[in-house]
Amino acid sequence: MDTTTDGLKKAAILMITLGSEASSKIMKMLPDNIIQKISYEIANIDYVKPEERDTIVNEFIEMQQAREYIIDGGIDYAKSLLNKALGPQRAKEVIDMLNQIQLRERPFDIARKADVQQLTNLLLGEQPQTVALILCYMQPEKAAAVLAEFPIEQQSEIAERIGTISHTSPTIITKIEKVIENKFSNYVENKTEAVGGVQTLVEILNSVGRGTEKNIMQVLEERQPDLADEVKANLFTFEDIVTLERSDVQKVLRDVNKDDLLLALKGVGDDIKDFVYSNLSNRQVETMKEDMQFLGPARLSQVEEAQQKVVATIRKLDEQGEIYLRRGESDVIIS
Repeated sequence: MDTTTDGLKKAAILMITLGSEASSKIMKMLPDNIIQKISYEIANIDYVKPEERDTIVNEFIEMQQAREYIIDGGIDYAKSLLNKALGPQRAKEVIDMLNQIQLRERPFDIARKADVQQLTNLLLGEQPQTVALILCYMQPEKAAAVLAEFPIEQQSEIAERIGTISHTSPTIITKIEKVIENKFSNYVENKTEAVGGVQTLVEILNSVGRGTEKNIMQVLEERQPDLADEVKANLFTFEDIVTLERSDVQKVLRDVNKDDLLLALKGVGDDIKDFVYSNLSNRQVETMKEDMQFLGPARLSQVEEAQQKVVATIRKLDEQGEIYLRRGESDVIIS
C-alpha cells in the first residue's frame, strides 16, 4: 500500500468506501504505525465527493489487477493485458505507480534516493559482488550513472556479476546493509529475492553511454561469451532500428528530435541511413541530406549521445505500447 501523504488519504477514503466490516479486516493486516496514520486521515475526512471516491476505487482495482498479472506472467504480460483493458497511457501510469510502491518495499531504498556521486564514493571500495547486488535493486538510469564512474576493468567485472546473479538470500542482504552502515535501508526480505540476471544488465547497458557499453561488452565477449551472446540478443542499440516494423519506425521518426536524428546518422553506415530515409518523404530526405552536408565534423561522444537519445525515444514508445521491440530475434549488433 502506498504510504505517502497522498497515498494515506487515498487509503482512508478506500476504507470509508468499503465500510467498517471490510475495512477492519484489512486494517488488522497493516503495521501499527500505518494503522495510526490511516486512522488519523479517516478522522479528518468530513466529506468525499462521489467522483473522487469512484476514481480511488477504480485505481485500487487497477492496481490489484496489475499485481495479479505480474504475479501470473511477469511485467510484459501485465503490460500487454493492461494495454488492452485500459489503453497504453493509463496502463503505463498504473505500472509506474505499482513500480514506485514496490520500490519502497524493497531493500536499499535509501540507495535509490541517494545522490549519485555520494553513492559512487561509498561503493568504490566495495567488492564487485556487493556493488552488483546493490545496483540490481536500483533504478537502471541511476545504476548506469554509478557504474560509469568505476574504472573500466571494474565496470566489466561488476556487469558480469549482475548478469550472473540469480537469487540472493536475506542473510547476504542483511550483511551488506550492515557493511554499508546506515546509508541503506534496514528492510530485510523474508524470502529469497530474485534479482539481477541478463534483463537487469540489459536495462543498465541501455542507459549507459555507448563507450561504456562497448567496453563492457568487449570484456564479456572475452570472459563469458555465452552471457555476451544472450545480452546482445536482448540489447537494443541505435543500429537495431532496422529491426523495427515500418509503421513503428514512422512513429519513432515523428517523436524523435530531428537534430538528434541527424547527428545520430553521422555515426552509421549507408545501409542504416537508407533504411531511415525509406521511411521519410522525398522532400524530408532531401532536406536531411542537405542538413547533413552542412553539419560538419562532430565528436564521437556527441554522435553517441544523440544515438542514445533516439534509443531512449524508442524504448519510451515501447514501454507505452506504441511500438513493439523484437527481443532476441536479431543479431544486428554493430560494435
